[in-house]
Amino acid sequence: MDKLKAVIKEYGRWKPLEDNILIIETYLDIDFGLAVKNSKSILESISKEICEQKSVELRSSESISSSLKKTCKAIGYNGGDLVTQLSTSIANIGHQVGSLRNEIGVTSHGRTMDQLKDRNNGIDKLTKIFLVDATELVSCFLIRNFENENPRKHHKSQAHALAYSEAEEFNESWDNSFSEFVMGDYSYPASEILFNMDNQAYVNEYKAFTEDRA
Repeated sequence: MDKLKAVIKEYGRWKPLEDNILIIETYLDIDFGLAVKNSKSILESISKEICEQKSVELRSSESISSSLKKTCKAIGYNGGDLVTQLSTSIANIGHQVGSLRNEIGVTSHGRTMDQLKDRNNGIDKLTKIFLVDATELVSCFLIRNFENENPRKHHKSQAHALAYSEAEEFNESWDNSFSEFVMGDYSYPASEILFNMDNQAYVNEYKAFTEDRA
């Protein structure tokens, strides 16, 4: 599931899904039920996150196909023949994943090794490939479309929010403590050097200065 892992690496909020991916890749040929369960979990988690961010209500009893339909609408796919077909197709994939989960069971607990082997052998390789590819395709589609419209805001750090001219009292105090730095025919106030060379340290010292005076 390299494509999905690349998308997750690009958009950090989805990093918890890496645990599900690891389980799918590890147990796909060993315990297919566990792989299906985690594929469904990935689709459900993506749907819940997007719908929550878009203030779209999902019922606790919502089916995976219904959740995916609502998710498509939440990211703007709402109306139009092609769009309707697309969201329906995605929902159908989710439905099939859910059906697979119900059909073969979700855990190997209580099964003998022969029973587990028989169950896994009952699933052909193409079905396994479909599960992985479908989950990856739908997940990448939903995440990328959501993130393109809802990029996480990079908050301006406090270090750059404080202008040098706004801290005159601190600058004067710092300059009195460390005087000026002389380099040949040039001299620079200590506060100005700190501000330009290590802005975060400047902000930290400024905060300490203002707190002491409070």
